[in-house]
Amino acid sequence: MQVSILSRKDLEAILEMPKVIEGVKATYRAKAGGQVVAWPLVEHHFDNEGIMDIRSGGVFGEVGAHGAKLLNNFPRNAEKGLTVFTGVLMTFDSETGLPMGVMDASYITSMRTGAAAAIGAKVLARKDSETLLLVGAGRQSIYLLGATLLEMPQLKRVLVADPMGVALAEAYVKDIKIRLQEELQIETDVTFAAAADLQTAVGEADVVLTVTRSTEPLIQKDWVKPGTHFSCIGADMVGKEELDPALFRVAKAFTDDTTQCLTVGELEIPAKLGIVTAETVCGEIGQVMTGAVSGRTSEEDITIFDATGLAALDLVTAKTAVLTAREKGMGQTAEI
Repeated sequence: MQVSILSRKDLEAILEMPKVIEGVKATYRAKAGGQVVAWPLVEHHFDNEGIMDIRSGGVFGEVGAHGAKLLNNFPRNAEKGLTVFTGVLMTFDSETGLPMGVMDASYITSMRTGAAAAIGAKVLARKDSETLLLVGAGRQSIYLLGATLLEMPQLKRVLVADPMGVALAEAYVKDIKIRLQEELQIETDVTFAAAADLQTAVGEADVVLTVTRSTEPLIQKDWVKPGTHFSCIGADMVGKEELDPALFRVAKAFTDDTTQCLTVGELEIPAKLGIVTAETVCGEIGQVMTGAVSGRTSEEDITIFDATGLAALDLVTAKTAVLTAREKGMGQTAEI
């Protein structure tokens, strides 16, 4: 059996955000049609603050891919000059069960996560949205930002806030246009500014993307104006949260996978407090995209997209990478 081996460098050369976005859209639609499975999440916390999680599943029908990824996030690695975020992704052909590829998981995760946040904003935000607030200036944030700029070309202004301090946001906006062009081949005319006060920034924003490691609410219910949309990415493990649970009393909540979000997503804490249940969730994003459920029905609606991440998104992106690599003669091929 032959399998493609793709490094992060290979993937950076192969994957293009527009194609990743299309793959994620197709996966969400497939999930709405019952062609996606997400198997139970495996998670382990190490004594040194490291976290490992395994996500697995499959996308059937046209795509036909299943597999798993193992991710490691070890914050203390930064002190040793080592990579903080690492992982390996394995994908198989669901028609034959034969392995297709083994590759770096971190870059694929970053790209498909950015696409997911952008799709949630595109589908649920007001069509006249002009101001975007990015909460979290870490390594993942550029992918959310880049994908959202592609999906929402009407945006005119981006505010950046970071819970670790305004200095990080200021450094981020200083060279973000150059980074977008060099890292994602995205050019933009929007204006960027660091947000010194998060409450003020939330009040000015039409769309808010959150991507932090927070385990307590960063954004309070009373700060939010009618019509605001949130794509929440940071809360992807037990105990994480970025929004005031009370916001769910007045907002319309949507998910990538409702069962998973109630367990490990932004919905976890509100669910434990009895604020939300599976029945009060308005639907999954794929259902909105296929017209099975309504999304935003009023300009005044506050909408929340809770995206915990589906293994299916990684697998679709991985299959795209493998097929592209074979076409271009990139990566390596191993016999196993």
